[in-house]
Amino acid sequence: MTPKTYSSLVRLCCKNLTMKDREESSSSSRTTTNNPKEEHEPREINIRPFSSVPSSPRNASSKYDFVKVKVWLGDADHYYVLSRFLVCRMLTVTKIPNHVAVKISLELKKLLIDNSLLDVSQADLESSLFMLMERRGYGQEYINRYNMMTKFHHQRVPLIILVCGTACVGKSTIATQLAQRLNLPNVLHTDMVYELLRTATDAPLTSTPVWTREFDSSEELINEFCRECRIVRKGLAGDLKKAMKDGKPIIIEGRHLDPSIYLMNDENKAPSNEAEKSSKETNSSGDLTSDKNPEGGSSNSKETDDESAMKPHSQAEAVIDLSEKVTQCKIDGIDQSAAEAEKKRKSGDGSGKAKSGPEPIVISIVLKMAEFDHKALLEEWISSRTSGDKYTSKEKDRLITNLKTIEDYLCSFNSQGVTVVNISATTFPQTLDWLHNYLLQRIEEGIRSSENETQK
Repeated sequence: MTPKTYSSLVRLCCKNLTMKDREESSSSSRTTTNNPKEEHEPREINIRPFSSVPSSPRNASSKYDFVKVKVWLGDADHYYVLSRFLVCRMLTVTKIPNHVAVKISLELKKLLIDNSLLDVSQADLESSLFMLMERRGYGQEYINRYNMMTKFHHQRVPLIILVCGTACVGKSTIATQLAQRLNLPNVLHTDMVYELLRTATDAPLTSTPVWTREFDSSEELINEFCRECRIVRKGLAGDLKKAMKDGKPIIIEGRHLDPSIYLMNDENKAPSNEAEKSSKETNSSGDLTSDKNPEGGSSNSKETDDESAMKPHSQAEAVIDLSEKVTQCKIDGIDQSAAEAEKKRKSGDGSGKAKSGPEPIVISIVLKMAEFDHKALLEEWISSRTSGDKYTSKEKDRLITNLKTIEDYLCSFNSQGVTVVNISATTFPQTLDWLHNYLLQRIEEGIRSSENETQK
């Protein structure tokens, strides 16, 4: 069957579905069935009058789920069985509401089965799906998103999304919601990694969080925060390597994420050569950003270097100055993973030319909240976590001040391409929609960049 013939058949079937459903409904009203099971069968969906279709229960099944539709790929050498659930998830990625995606996926299955199209090609399936999407008002914009995400999964483009922030800004909620919307099943929590490293290894981590301790200066606090972030980064090495090597999308969220450790050059998706040169110099002196000796990166080892520099005049200047120093260091793991991927893309004939392959997409997001709202949530969080020992008023103020200092440090990376998002309870749905659209744009930019590199 040619594509033109198939398209004509699909249009004819859609025109006849309304008449067919009316005849079935009228005949069923005049006669009663002898099979009691048929009384509980779900009502068939009428494709034409969409407004009259009642919304089905969330996990409702259909009689069409018991019929298999084979979708053939390529030259009909391989096939997979059509799944309404997977179709629905893919439609949700394109920003189609979930309840509409459920209806479209059921209508697609109904259309194929009612017309005995149990063996279809991938192109014919997508043609029917796009037609149903357009009939519900989701036209070319949504179709382009569907094609873009299909290409993203087929090419196995490495995707790493970092959701950074301090306590009580909605990191876990945002990460979980984005994973559901983008159909990304892998979400890692740095709090869990921190506890595993602290209890199961000899990593120099304490049970007391860094923001509850007392420091002589804000720079000393940031030094210790960066040291712990690098240790957690080593605990994530396996998952990051798999994401870079196998194209496994992953979302990482938590309080122990330093954007400087994951910042990559936009041109080659790896730390710049200047950063590597500076890291070689700092590794010998035990710099705080060296991954080879994270234990030696405490504030004491940094004092001699800081004494020779001009002291900042304010806390904000100290945070910004420190963030600029941190970004000049070598990041062990990300650059190694990128180097390994680059070696694998090299041709075997010794020409040194890289083979075509998708470049990794690393997206860092820092969440912050209005100071008044954040302080109220922090006070409630503190009171719920102090199970017998209550913090004094001075200790609470110190904790809130330390978290504010860390937040200022994280937000200082906004000038280096890191996205800072303001979170509010009143605008949370709009913020989530904006992040969904922003990530789709970044993924599309990454795919285009990868295609341009391939053409070169």
